[in-house]
Amino acid sequence: MKRKVVSVALCGVMAASLLAGCGSSSGSSSSKAATTASGNSVVTNTGSGAANASGTSLRLVNGKIEVDAQLKKLASEYEKQTGVKVTIESMGGGIDIQSTLKGYYQADNMPDIFVCGSDSDFANWDGLLADMSDQAWVKDTDAAYTSSDGQVIGFPYTTEAIGLAYNADVLEKAGIDPSTITGPDALENAFKTLDSKKDDLGLTAVVGYCAEATNLYWSTGNHLFGVYEDAGLKRDDTTYVDMLPKLDTNRFTDYAKMIDMFNKYSDSSLLVSGTYDQQIQNFASGKYAFVTQGSWIGATMTSDDKEMYDAAGNFKVGMLPYCFEDGIDTIQTNSPSWWAVFKNDNTAAAEAFLQWCASNDGGQKILVEDVGFISPFKSCTYVADDPFAQTISDYTASGKTSAWHWLQNKDGLAQNALGAVYQDFAAGNMDVDGFVSAVQQVLTQYYGS
Repeated sequence: MKRKVVSVALCGVMAASLLAGCGSSSGSSSSKAATTASGNSVVTNTGSGAANASGTSLRLVNGKIEVDAQLKKLASEYEKQTGVKVTIESMGGGIDIQSTLKGYYQADNMPDIFVCGSDSDFANWDGLLADMSDQAWVKDTDAAYTSSDGQVIGFPYTTEAIGLAYNADVLEKAGIDPSTITGPDALENAFKTLDSKKDDLGLTAVVGYCAEATNLYWSTGNHLFGVYEDAGLKRDDTTYVDMLPKLDTNRFTDYAKMIDMFNKYSDSSLLVSGTYDQQIQNFASGKYAFVTQGSWIGATMTSDDKEMYDAAGNFKVGMLPYCFEDGIDTIQTNSPSWWAVFKNDNTAAAEAFLQWCASNDGGQKILVEDVGFISPFKSCTYVADDPFAQTISDYTASGKTSAWHWLQNKDGLAQNALGAVYQDFAAGNMDVDGFVSAVQQVLTQYYGS
């Protein structure tokens, strides 16, 4: 990783002029909500601005404002156990966290720990982040963020998974053992069986798959295209993402046949026009046996769609690998974002806090049971109150996970190129070979632009 301190500072100068109205942590220790010029919210525990040099006070910028109260409970428990105060500063409501952080940098007001959610986020702080490769928690997870030169610079605080989610109760009623679905033939047979029993099982469709390009491009062009890039691979295997814009025609053709099956067995009324909400509501209501969304839908099923899920019997869920080829036995897991440590006098104290967060006898109980995060750590014995928590924990513990290398795809690929091709395929405007050819064409054009 090349050091680019000067470039970050220049970015900070630009951001500072735009963000002069953003407040920083100072003054008393009471909590308050500040509002940026754009109307976005920042919830802070105001305390000392930058953590003091003695390491007895830390400041963490959190990007999930919905768990602000729970993270403050985590911080309170850490202070009780260690005497080290951790101030939580939560940002949400659409605020540009990275721009705000650049303003903090220019104002010499950087937090000790802060959230980064992508390669470009980490690139903003090239040379300014602590290398945590020597920390004990690194060996206990597959979800750490590692820089191109091998430094571990991102702490994973939760896990999300991409796989073919299923209604376990429906599969059991249909006489289908999900553990036997290990390849494309078994997957197709399961779909055919379910389709023949739809009325008896109360199903509208076998699978909830929506390929609407305007609002769901991220589902097809990021997550499902990412299945082609990673399914069945070891976490550090970048074979297919490295090939882009060229496709592995044989592998992608096998993958395209699976997508074609989704087209065939989906809810035709929503296939090219459905919304995310409709897709999840129908799955939560027991109307689909499968759904092409990730583990994040569990939180929706138990909150916004709770009445529907309750009415459907709070059925057990699971997740299958997208086994478009025999031998694919992994789901794709990743932390949706990471906590990075800013190199300063408090680096050791910040690393100690994160190690405590990762430990089974430290912060894991609160992070899992109170915050609701699904642990990325193999040694964790706590399971979140989330429908998909157990299955993700099982895959993680058994080492059956692949990574999310779609994050390395060219910016805007899904929205500006791939999403429309998936929609055309779903609409019947092309066959499998045509889909393969069209995807190759848009990849070549987009990477060449």
